[in-house]
Amino acid sequence: MSATITDLKEMTAYMHEKLLGLVPEFEIARKAEVAVEINKLKKEKNAIILGHNYMEPALYHTVADVTGDSLELCRKAASTDADILVFCGVEFMAETAKIINPSKKVLIPSTKAGCSLASSITAEDVRNLKKKYPGVPVVTYINSYADVKAETDVCCTSGNAAKIVAALNTDTVIFIPDEYLAQNVARETGKKVIFPDFKSKKDESLDKVFVSWHGKCEVHEQFTVEDVSRIRAQFPDVVVLAHPECSPEVTAASDFTGSTSAMINYVKKNKAPNYLLLTECAMGDNIIAENKDANILRLCSIRCPHMNQITLEDTLAALKEDKYEVQVPEEIRVRAKRSIDRMLEMS
Repeated sequence: MSATITDLKEMTAYMHEKLLGLVPEFEIARKAEVAVEINKLKKEKNAIILGHNYMEPALYHTVADVTGDSLELCRKAASTDADILVFCGVEFMAETAKIINPSKKVLIPSTKAGCSLASSITAEDVRNLKKKYPGVPVVTYINSYADVKAETDVCCTSGNAAKIVAALNTDTVIFIPDEYLAQNVARETGKKVIFPDFKSKKDESLDKVFVSWHGKCEVHEQFTVEDVSRIRAQFPDVVVLAHPECSPEVTAASDFTGSTSAMINYVKKNKAPNYLLLTECAMGDNIIAENKDANILRLCSIRCPHMNQITLEDTLAALKEDKYEVQVPEEIRVRAKRSIDRMLEMS
């Protein structure tokens, strides 16, 4: 496994074979040195690195002990024996690892790795929703901060959202904060979406309803039906894979909609001549490294500025200097953990 390689010559050869063409040749020697140093430090400090599917290839394929989407990384974080967890992802993901592992040291390589979607809602917003819709269960996307999770009945990911909602067996759900994910899951579960009007005193029909929120991912909201049509015109045999954070119009125009891990598995199991990935561009590079015959198309003018904050070099600095440590107040952590535990049990 590459995440255990501590010999520079071996790492350089591995990176040449795996990543040449995705990582410039002149960078491989330098990045191989960094990767080897990280792998040595992990062993010394009993640390592991959790790498989200959106990480750069030089990090994802060399030092990450665990890779995956939010659900997979949550599960692994819950079962690790490591003393230190370095979370190569955005802040809410590192918070989730700390919520599950209060006795572990959780580090994130950048303090700037936020999330437009997670920032779209606050704990006070959730409390106001619960006042307006008393007794309605709150399902919160994992892409949210700890204080919001603490106000939640159960969390979900893009991969298990429909299953979680169905398991609740209720006509009405508060589903926050991603309005596009809400609309996509509502279509799948036979519900409609409404948005709260806190000024209105009128009674609302809550029959088969998702009460949602105006939150969006700043990457996925930019993909359009016109993008899909344009690529199909150039590549008539293309298979379009869309993340459920894309608009319902885009997912309807696509051939497959799923979480990042579901998209990766789709490419592994199928042999289409061309794929278009409507998600963060870096994931396409990571798929190519594992599937050399796959022709992956992606719209790389649309990037996540937050995921791009996490680099191999910053990961080394985090592990070397024990920075930046993630803290979650205990009262919030305990309540947030209930909603995550319930998700893991239900999924």
